[in-house]
Amino acid sequence: MRRIDLADAGFLYMEKRQTPMHVGGLHLFTLPDGAEATEFLGQCLEVLRTDEPYRKPFGDYVAHGRAGALGPLYWEKDRNFDIDYHVRHSALPQPGRFRELFVLISRLHGMLLDRNRPLWESYLIEGLQNRQFALYTKMHHAATDGAGAMHMANAMYSTKKSDRSERSPFSLAAYEEYKARYRAQKQARVVPRGAELRNVSEVLREQFDTTAHLLGALRRFGGAFIGRGEGLAVPWHHVPHTSMNTNVTGARRFVAQSWDFDRVRAVCKAANGTVNDIVLAMCGGALRRYLISQDELPKHSLKAMTPVSLREEGDLDSSNAVGFIVADLATNLDDPEARLRRTQESMQAGKSLVQSLSRREAMLFMQITQVPALLTSVLGLASRFPAFSTVISNVPGPREQLYWNGASVDGMYPASIVFDGFAMNITLVSYNNKLHFGIVACRRSMPQVQRLIDHLEDALQELEEMAGLVPGGSQRKKAPVSRKKTVSRKKPVARKKKAASA
Repeated sequence: MRRIDLADAGFLYMEKRQTPMHVGGLHLFTLPDGAEATEFLGQCLEVLRTDEPYRKPFGDYVAHGRAGALGPLYWEKDRNFDIDYHVRHSALPQPGRFRELFVLISRLHGMLLDRNRPLWESYLIEGLQNRQFALYTKMHHAATDGAGAMHMANAMYSTKKSDRSERSPFSLAAYEEYKARYRAQKQARVVPRGAELRNVSEVLREQFDTTAHLLGALRRFGGAFIGRGEGLAVPWHHVPHTSMNTNVTGARRFVAQSWDFDRVRAVCKAANGTVNDIVLAMCGGALRRYLISQDELPKHSLKAMTPVSLREEGDLDSSNAVGFIVADLATNLDDPEARLRRTQESMQAGKSLVQSLSRREAMLFMQITQVPALLTSVLGLASRFPAFSTVISNVPGPREQLYWNGASVDGMYPASIVFDGFAMNITLVSYNNKLHFGIVACRRSMPQVQRLIDHLEDALQELEEMAGLVPGGSQRKKAPVSRKKTVSRKKPVARKKKAASA
């Protein structure tokens, strides 16, 4: 047995029927030219059901030690592994639209993984229109995070349409091959590791510095509660109560949509912002519209937990290496530019705090500051004292067009976790010059979450107008900054919609 790290085990301790702690991904494909659907999908199933050693911990189940349920948790090898249980074949009812697909994903994503088995499941889904098919995979957050899941996808796919693979994405051999390729690409020149260049005195000094840096970060974190955070947004401080801050049920709604990366880049350049800034501004504008439509726009702004990767470059083995920054979405401001600048200010303050710490210090800081959130969740108080309004996560993905045994990968839509206290999660993946948004919400708390897709488009158009851009990225001369509410603004009829409610 291998003991599960406390950071990973936290997702297992917090899990209950209403809050499954797995992350998922919906990948869309188009069949290769000339391929017969039944034969090709049968070959895909054979690949997914390959009988070979799996990378840790995807061949292991969760076990208790001598202390029982109150003690530490362990990974134990499953000696009765049943691949047919983990890899399943599904078909959509006619007419096979995205609406039917999202209904299926909503149901699958709301179901707990069986802890008596390895904590993952894959579903190969046929019946989509336009010669498309899908693969939905969910894995427990104790086993991987978003960056880790993206590495698994990269190991599965190829940039060459002619490449063929007969290995499962969970294959140990495929994983080792991918690690070798990845590290070879990163090691254009040999650089000694930092630890190899330090002497004993430097290591000792680092131990003292860790304490000083942590205390400094905690002082700044605490100062934000009394107005001395210099733009830093922190959990619980002026977090308003809305329909997103309720106890959740186990039922989920999933919707997804893609946007051209070039549109977001154009706003970044014109407005002097990062991709993350503009994405958060899109989400802030969309959530403001949603709350206005529900007649519940609060006095204080929504706050979003934005995960940040703490993985060292080349680290492919950690299950979870994640910290967080709190972004002020400025939903209480009508002016889109003012909202963007306030969000930027909070993100810059958060990044400054995290960057002042080493990776080890940042991990310790996150564990310390997350303890109250864990306690409120365990005690059932998260909906009364929400730490955040929602979670917005941006996972960098592959930039090139990818293929799976000749089938083009058309989209990668993430599906993440909701908790008591924040009933909606927005996660996006950048892939092949697109931003692929996946939105998961509690079905009871936010039954009309599909409206956020339209609101996100409205918010992006508003940012384009603010930046002096017309839809499509061409620049206007002397374009005024829009300061009007755009909740009822009509959308262009030419935009092709891919979203549907579940």
